[in-house]
Amino acid sequence: MLTKAANLETGENTIDSPEWFKRAVSTPREDRVVKVEGCPIHYLRWGDTARPGLLLAHGSGAHAHWWDFIAPYFTDHNCVAAIDLSGMGDSGHRQSYSSEVFAKELISVCEDAGFKQNTVIIGHSFGGFVTLKAGLIYGDKLTGVVLVDAPVRPPDYEWERDPKYSPIQRKKLYPDFETALARFRLVPAQPCENKFILDYIARHSLVQVDGGWSWKFDDQLFNGFKIGNASEDLSNLACRVGVIYGENSQLFSQEIVDYMFKVLDRSVPFVSIPEAQHHLLLDQPLAFVSAIRTLLAEWRHSKPQRGARSLG
Repeated sequence: MLTKAANLETGENTIDSPEWFKRAVSTPREDRVVKVEGCPIHYLRWGDTARPGLLLAHGSGAHAHWWDFIAPYFTDHNCVAAIDLSGMGDSGHRQSYSSEVFAKELISVCEDAGFKQNTVIIGHSFGGFVTLKAGLIYGDKLTGVVLVDAPVRPPDYEWERDPKYSPIQRKKLYPDFETALARFRLVPAQPCENKFILDYIARHSLVQVDGGWSWKFDDQLFNGFKIGNASEDLSNLACRVGVIYGENSQLFSQEIVDYMFKVLDRSVPFVSIPEAQHHLLLDQPLAFVSAIRTLLAEWRHSKPQRGARSLG
């Protein structure tokens, strides 16, 4: 059955959405803030804090609400949090950004949310690289990390020059909310049949400013930012790791899969989501949920082979 998705700005109904989506986004959650190196970091939290922690990290220019329709599916076994990385969503902005600071934000949210050492961090796209860095630096505090369509290339690959990873563009000012809403686009560009999801996350992406409406992200975020040697980080990762990617992702070719598989080992699950592109949690949200549930269930019932802690 389809229902109407609420208009977050006017309260009116907009695009038809299925019942599962309506139930998920209406699941009670907390808004919380923790300061990390002087910057307020906003995050959302669902579920019982006595359960193992699960932290969700969004991609470049995105925000915690990308996970509103995903997070509630894990509260049977986990306390779930979704972060707004600094410079994005409802978190503060910094003078400069680094992978190490983003990783510290992830672990600080885990600590503030009450998560223990049986925690898993899942990161999509740019959030996957940040999650990888957190696993490298703070792996002794985690059970494992899951990289979602976050392609790790050979060391000689110059990540910053890839046009698919273009830095965030300069923000524009729009005269009203609806004009701004109509300009929402996915980066990298791709079609998405789930218009109700796009509408929902777009409405959480905007903020009213002097003179009109604009996007929440800091358009100076990538000035001088370096992703670092992700290949080396991946090879040195001690905690458990899983890899999930879109079968049709323009960023995750078979060559990338083969390279990452070579760097890791046969204990690492690689899961391809059918009929999904880079933004697979928007393309195939329930298939994505199923893949993550399966991975976490396997980790709960097997012994780590990469020096990781048990989920308990």
